[in-house]
Amino acid sequence: MHRPTPAPVPHRPSDAPPPRLYRPEEIADTLGCSAWWVKDRARRRLIPHTRVGRAYRFTAEHLAEIIRLYEERPAQPAQTAARATEPLSEPGTQTDSAQRRRPAVAPATRLRARPPRRQQQYSTVA
Repeated sequence: MHRPTPAPVPHRPSDAPPPRLYRPEEIADTLGCSAWWVKDRARRRLIPHTRVGRAYRFTAEHLAEIIRLYEERPAQPAQTAARATEPLSEPGTQTDSAQRRRPAVAPATRLRARPPRRQQQYSTVA
């Protein structure tokens, strides 16, 4: 007679090894920033972390999430967005409204230095 094999017992959390905890200095080295920046962001609760006593500690998952939080995506150019909303017309024909949609470029203004506040107060006699 054949006995059915018992189902495997799921692992308990106590069976799994604890995750490796990284110090702020190690996270800073990986990110290329200062440990002060990492501690400051953790103190202000802007990045995920674990608090052990008074120390900030980070797991590999925390590091991956920090990288995702500060990831920059390329901005979609305004011209591409405007073209996507424009109705398609026959090639070679441009309407007046399409010509008017070009972004207006602001004229360049020349910056001038402000005169010093104390011009003649400390004049020296040679």
